Amino acid sequence: MQNAHTALGRYGEEVAARRLAEDGLRVLERNWRCPEGELDIIVLDGDTVAVCEVKTRSEQSFQQPAEAIGAVKAQRLRHLAERWLSERWPEHFARLAQGVTERPLFVEGLPVGRRTGGMAPATLVPPDPVVPLPPGGVRIDLVSVVSQARGAARVEHLRGVI
Repeated sequence: MQNAHTALGRYGEEVAARRLAEDGLRVLERNWRCPEGELDIIVLDGDTVAVCEVKTRSEQSFQQPAEAIGAVKAQRLRHLAERWLSERWPEHFARLAQGVTERPLFVEGLPVGRRTGGMAPATLVPPDPVVPLPPGGVRIDLVSVVSQARGAARVEHLRGVI
């Protein structure tokens, strides 16, 4: 059974993801987990990958959402961002490269678009073994969501706060 705190957090993540998409950011992944923790939302902001930590509070809370990130949480987010980048960016890069780069992608050594004996390709990979980092780099953002008793939640996207 979901408690009120968990429900508020899920609500905040939904509101944050919707706002990021409305603002033109492309959501790459939500709720990515590994043994060390979780990243709430990963987006592409132009040519920058932004790892977004979502903090949600009700308007009756004494603490502002941004106050919930201390030095330990910031270090954990940096570590998780590095791990996500090493594990997941190559797959996202391969998908994005179709429309972003001019160089061809290859499937099992055959250029995409050529027939592969009637078999659908399973994985797209860039032609070279090294996947470049995002040209705009990686940053860690905070999305602050304050749920109000009446009306829409207040959402603030703070870029590069960590």
